[in-house]
Amino acid sequence: MVQGHHGPMRWVALGLMVVLGGGGVALDAAFPPDLSRARETGAELTDRQGRTLSVLPTREGVWRLETRVADVPAQLVETLLAAEDRRFRHHPGVDPIASLRAAAQWAWRGRVVSGGSTITMQVARLLEPRPRTLRSKAIEAFRALQLEARFSKDEILGLWLTLAPQGGNIEGLRAGALAWFGRPARSLDHAEAALLVALARQPTRTRPDRHPEAARRARDAVLLARAALAHTAADAALGLEAPMPTRRQPMPRLAPHLARELHGGPTTLDAGLQRAIERIADDALRNLPDRASIAIMLAETRTREVRSVVGGVWMAEGRAGALDLSRAVRSPGSALKPLLYALAFQEGVVQPGTLISDMPRVFGQYAPENFDRGFAGQVSVADALRMSLNLPAVALLHELGPVRFAGVLKTAGAAPRLPAGADPSLPLALGGVGVTLRDMVALYTTLADHGRARPLLIRPGPRAEPVRALEAHAARLTAGVMVQPFPSGGPQGVAWKTGTSWGGRDAWAMGFDGAHVAGVWVGRPDGTAIPGATGARLALPILARVMELVPNAPLTPLRPRGTAPVMAEIPDRLRLLFPPPGAVLAANPVVLRVAGGRRPMNFLVDGAPIETDPARRDAGWQPPGPGTYRITVLDAEGAAAGATIRVR
Repeated sequence: MVQGHHGPMRWVALGLMVVLGGGGVALDAAFPPDLSRARETGAELTDRQGRTLSVLPTREGVWRLETRVADVPAQLVETLLAAEDRRFRHHPGVDPIASLRAAAQWAWRGRVVSGGSTITMQVARLLEPRPRTLRSKAIEAFRALQLEARFSKDEILGLWLTLAPQGGNIEGLRAGALAWFGRPARSLDHAEAALLVALARQPTRTRPDRHPEAARRARDAVLLARAALAHTAADAALGLEAPMPTRRQPMPRLAPHLARELHGGPTTLDAGLQRAIERIADDALRNLPDRASIAIMLAETRTREVRSVVGGVWMAEGRAGALDLSRAVRSPGSALKPLLYALAFQEGVVQPGTLISDMPRVFGQYAPENFDRGFAGQVSVADALRMSLNLPAVALLHELGPVRFAGVLKTAGAAPRLPAGADPSLPLALGGVGVTLRDMVALYTTLADHGRARPLLIRPGPRAEPVRALEAHAARLTAGVMVQPFPSGGPQGVAWKTGTSWGGRDAWAMGFDGAHVAGVWVGRPDGTAIPGATGARLALPILARVMELVPNAPLTPLRPRGTAPVMAEIPDRLRLLFPPPGAVLAANPVVLRVAGGRRPMNFLVDGAPIETDPARRDAGWQPPGPGTYRITVLDAEGAAAGATIRVR
């Protein structure tokens, strides 16, 4: 039992139970009040400053939020006591004066004129609704004594404030304030507070959206009752002319997916940023293809606290609307490449100014291609990353090892999700792995925090100690390479990278400055392709708008040093460039071309050598006629490459 500031009333209530019931104390122990309705409240998600982000109804579909005296303005409590129970602070749950008056009026007029119910008795009725009979009144009186024996006066007020009906499926003053005025109860003025108190008396007959005049009369009566108690009309005058709400407001619904995931409670989110980013997502959605959706996350680098998360938006929400796409496992495309390049810088395999080849190359059975099916030739490593070239990335991963890279990703915050029984392999360089948007933001906060990895925080709590996933100089080099202007305009000094999964199923844009990391995913919930979708076209403009919302903390782009970059010393395996496997050629002279390997080269057709210059990487061949031929090339170390072709 809890004793508040009105302890004497508790002992009076206990004494009355003994006197009234004889065995009242025993009955109290055997039949305690049922508090389940007060405990069955909806979930409320709040931001870092305690502001309401989203609310969920109870399992029965009732909008009911726990409400304490501290959650409402003092004038609301004063208005409630003036209208319902002026001696609340001084009686033990049953007001004998009000009860005698109600009984006399009933005897004289033959009907109920005033109920004589105290606020504590009303709480008893709200906890356990019963038909309005004299027997029910007696039970409510006994329950009121039980409540007064258990709770302080403010706690009893809190029960009333939580359970008071507010029309329809709305209960409690906090829920009522949100539903009728669209703002927290603590910000209500005199007239608004009076309306909610009046609604609790007759919630069906005084609903302002259905019976505005009845609602006005009920509100004004409450205002006048308060003014009479204070012996002044000033308070009433403040509210009698106030406008009435004409419709219910939608309940707060920011971060709805997170509200369902966490089932309410405090978060690290920022309500202002969340609202602004949801608005950006809604605006962007209008220009996206049919059935597309958007997920966005913004986090603070230093603290790892998530400031906003948009789990997914649709033009018309259906069953897919319940999916939290910030947790959906998708292919990141090229958005993983910055982590790969950072590892290469760390291991000294390449530097940003190193020249690297972007030419056709086969890695065993794996023959990657660039997005545009073309090749850039010899480029700097920095440009290879900025241009998102595939061949250099795969070559780097071939040198570093897929297992090593997968380990770095795991340490940095995103353990790669691979098919059952599969080991990391070269397609990992191009996004051949499953990750979530939350994973990607964790990876990029590691990069933004100079290689230090920590879990993201959505709930307030202690921060984990950082783990070194990458060396600081490697992370800084990578960030410097990634800093470039947004093509469509946006803040300066942001390091960003896009990604597009195979077939345009997922479009990504990830970015960070000196203080924040943001990630954007665009795609369809069912994983079907969006024709023509790319991260640069669909996700990057959204990222630019998100980064405009936070204070600019620009990074410095990398300035190339020196004028003579060094050629990358990456093992270059022997491969037959032309003709490719399965080629169909005319019976004309053909130039066989190879790349990689160690000279001299030996060319064979169906096992028979053809003449060639040992120092060259090509050889001329005249097909003898139509048919199928096997082209083979051997290098000085015995490596072989070949292709089967057909001559028509």
